[in-house]
Amino acid sequence: MKKYNLAVVGASGAVGEEILRVIEEIDFPLAKLVLLASKRSAGNSVEFNAKEIIIQELTETIFDEEDIEIALFSAGGSVSAKYAPFAVKAGAVVIDNTSHFRMDENVPLVVPEVNPEDIALWRQTGIIANPNCSTIQMLQALKPLDDAYDLIRVDASTYQATSGAGKTAMEELVTQMQDFFAFKLSESEHKSFNHQIALNLIPQIDVFLENDYTKEEIKMVNETKKILHKDVELSATCVRVPVLRGHSESLSLTFDSDVDANEARELLRKAPNIIIIDNPSQNEYPMPAGCVDQNETFIGRIRKDLYRDNMLHLWVVADNLRVGAATNAVRIAQKWIEMEERL
Repeated sequence: MKKYNLAVVGASGAVGEEILRVIEEIDFPLAKLVLLASKRSAGNSVEFNAKEIIIQELTETIFDEEDIEIALFSAGGSVSAKYAPFAVKAGAVVIDNTSHFRMDENVPLVVPEVNPEDIALWRQTGIIANPNCSTIQMLQALKPLDDAYDLIRVDASTYQATSGAGKTAMEELVTQMQDFFAFKLSESEHKSFNHQIALNLIPQIDVFLENDYTKEEIKMVNETKKILHKDVELSATCVRVPVLRGHSESLSLTFDSDVDANEARELLRKAPNIIIIDNPSQNEYPMPAGCVDQNETFIGRIRKDLYRDNMLHLWVVADNLRVGAATNAVRIAQKWIEMEERL
């Protein structure tokens, strides 16, 4: 197999660090690894495969200079907007983890377990977009059920970890908990969130829009339709919870045909990168603490609605830094390589 020159943009961030761990674990076909970040982080080193790699400053010419073939961007939408075109011009395929390109009609938005065929559209712009973290794990669960029963509506409530807002948000939760045990939580600052996150829930992720849904909630609506190529009705309520890693989702699904919970459980069990933990009598179900550093999506509490034969309810948990970001991006790269080598 050919080996590739790979750049990770945003290598010093939470998702960038996770991308490096995933690449290391799966033995990605690397010829050369180039780590890029802002001028502030340039010069720092990162350990990879027992070697120290120096982070370089992201510039307009670096992709040409380093002959980059695959560029994984995870440094914020404004960075992707400015620098992704330079990577494409240098001949690289860009896999972007920000929201900047997701709804561009010429940019494929991909969950490899759901719509891998869309990767082939990358030549239109040179860019493939990585969906929102909450969308990725949800669609991994929805795809096999949609194929079997014809999904027509999703009602979702998400319980999203602080890591979804970055390193400083995780640190804020830890600091506030320390302040709680020091009896000074009332004095603790909250900068990452509008309210205290320790011992609290915040029913807001991102800003509110005119329709009173948040931007995060509407992302799930629009991205789901684009990825499934289907006008599915979807309503979401996204909640920030005092968890460091691992997003959880309660999904209520309405189909165009009657469903069977046992059959649905087996369909999900056979689906790629899904693990079923569904043994209520033994109090066994997925939880965020059990999904950290895992590359799979965990599903449990699978049950039919009490009143409607065409409704199913389930609980979905995944590590948002992995499944919801780094792992999905790396899997896109792997699928892209497969497709390129078949040409």
